[in-house]
Amino acid sequence: MAKVEFNNLSDFELAHIFECGQCFRWRKINENNYIGTTPYGVIEIEKKKDNTICIDGTFTDDGIKESICEYLDLNTDYSNIKAIISKDDINLQKAIQYGGGIRILNQDPWEMLISFIISAANNIPRISKTIENISREYGKEITYKGEKYYLFPTPEELARASVEDLRKLNLGFRDKYVYNAAQMINDKKMNLEEICNMPYKDAKKELKKFAGVGDKVADCILLFSMKKKEAFPVDTWIKKVMANLYNESKDIKKIASFAEDKFGEYAGIAQQYLFYYMRENF
Repeated sequence: MAKVEFNNLSDFELAHIFECGQCFRWRKINENNYIGTTPYGVIEIEKKKDNTICIDGTFTDDGIKESICEYLDLNTDYSNIKAIISKDDINLQKAIQYGGGIRILNQDPWEMLISFIISAANNIPRISKTIENISREYGKEITYKGEKYYLFPTPEELARASVEDLRKLNLGFRDKYVYNAAQMINDKKMNLEEICNMPYKDAKKELKKFAGVGDKVADCILLFSMKKKEAFPVDTWIKKVMANLYNESKDIKKIASFAEDKFGEYAGIAQQYLFYYMRENF
């Protein structure tokens, strides 16, 4: 095992990052400590009073500090982004004041594809439980500080499951979508790495070829794992934001157009501040 440290971080709050709806496999230990299962293994993060974060876990790779830096998006200047998107926007100013420690995690595209297919018409506790069920059944077991954790299964591992197998894990109507996605990736009929390298709109169109992936799910995958910060997922909360704070229509296409015009290349970051603010306060 190894330990990693980052000093004097700004725009970084654990609760804001891990409880804003972008991830499902992080657990709060206390106010300053969270633990999660990632492609790099189990990661435990503690934030000190001097804005240092100390990271422990099951990782051993010599380059793990750079990998974790990338995962936590630490090289992005969020202070500058906040200034750009909140200029002359009192709503975003309030949202940033409330949840300004959010950073967009750069998660695994395969895990995000399955996770957000599961998220359709679902709630966060149930999504987290279902993902944990899948990982426990088909992923690799690892131990950290005497406790068992399960890595998210690879496409090959998950492709072994039938629709009936997945149904037993409480996926509901999503079981066939997860099954189809696993088969398509495992059979190399779709390539997530190639989609990552496409421009935003092309990548979104390609992702929607997966059964169970519509506009919102595609935008979540693009934002949270493919570095498409212009992606603006629209769910029930964002519709409320648009109606209540911006007097906008609840029509998804009109909201998307509004977000593109107003927030531009940082629309997804604006979305996370607004989503977190609205969900926590209203």
